[in-house]
Amino acid sequence: MSRTLHPTILSTIRPGTSGADADLTAVLAGLVPPARPQSLYVHIPFCFHKCHYCDFYSIVDSGPRRAEFARRLIGELLCLRPCAAPPARTIFVGGGTPTLLEPALWLPLLAAIRDLARPDSRTEFTVEANPETVTAELLDILVQGGVNRLSIGAQSFNPAHLKSLERWHEPESVGRAVEMARAAGLANLNLDLIFGIPGQNLNDWLSDLDAALALAPSHLSCYALTYEPNTPLAARLSQGSVERVDEDLEAEMFLATRHRLSEAGFEAYEISNFARPGFACRHNLAYWRSEDWLAAGPSASGHVAGLRWKNAPHLGRYLESTGPAPLIECDRPAPATQLAERLLMGLRLSEGVESEAVLSAAAPLGRDAALVACIDAHAQRGMILFDAGRWRIAEDSLLMADTIIGAVMRAVDP
Repeated sequence: MSRTLHPTILSTIRPGTSGADADLTAVLAGLVPPARPQSLYVHIPFCFHKCHYCDFYSIVDSGPRRAEFARRLIGELLCLRPCAAPPARTIFVGGGTPTLLEPALWLPLLAAIRDLARPDSRTEFTVEANPETVTAELLDILVQGGVNRLSIGAQSFNPAHLKSLERWHEPESVGRAVEMARAAGLANLNLDLIFGIPGQNLNDWLSDLDAALALAPSHLSCYALTYEPNTPLAARLSQGSVERVDEDLEAEMFLATRHRLSEAGFEAYEISNFARPGFACRHNLAYWRSEDWLAAGPSASGHVAGLRWKNAPHLGRYLESTGPAPLIECDRPAPATQLAERLLMGLRLSEGVESEAVLSAAAPLGRDAALVACIDAHAQRGMILFDAGRWRIAEDSLLMADTIIGAVMRAVDP
């Protein structure tokens, strides 16, 4: 059954307009029938240092506001209880650096997350970690609280490249964090890595991959360094104080990643994400498959039944508020925009998108013929494949993925 909005709610959530003053729980309660997401994202914004490439909302905080933040977050989670559908399929706590929170603050926070999401043995429950902030005490508390997956921000094993990224951990601390995690009973481990770092060559990158593989993780996320607008790194690039890695070298690194990890038994289930069989990140798959999820914490973004919202990225406003978090966005994008975003996310996956479902969504918009023409044009060049009722980007065309996906998106949302 399709979900609609009660007329009084619909009047404040129109395609392309902002509903920043909307009460999120009222908006979600206005869905008919009610939407009950089974995924939850929680954002903890604290960092001990703001890396110059990062555009996520994070703040450097020495500690005094962390206890106040934990209490406020618990209050927000309590407000979201009527909107959840336990047991949760996935829970993801990201940041920032969640592991900066003191162990004593994690105890009530984990209890509140469990109260909202009711995780069971099938729930994937991930917490992001900085290798320098992982302790045996904290890991034991996380495991007792239901966490069964740890995502460690390694980024590189080369001290010079860590310095370039302004990552202030020692390469050896990654191995120590992995060892402690396993000792605590966490077998499902992801390592984040970055390539295309200024000054990095192909051998440097392959050495990073080998160092990561030596730790036997179940999952690897390997992203090219991006120069996001309004970050210090982007400013340094425009000033000429850093030099971007050559495009051809970055392409070599990308292809070498897929080859090396395939040889090691990892499946490339998304353009930048690799997992041993059975260990793909189910929470991120919820994003890429355009499923529904709740979100809590400052700057966290949620998505339910075509509605999307973003909590205000401001710790002060968050701490001064009560109930649901203050919003800066709450809207229901136009159907063409929703379909374009569905294609943007889905075509990044090795499984691609279901052609019949996409065409069914494009037909009422009068864009099905344009979509088929675009797909056919790329298929004739071998760039898009049709297999088992799904469209996906061919392996040897992944370097052109952004261009291909952009063309497909414009076919449905010109």
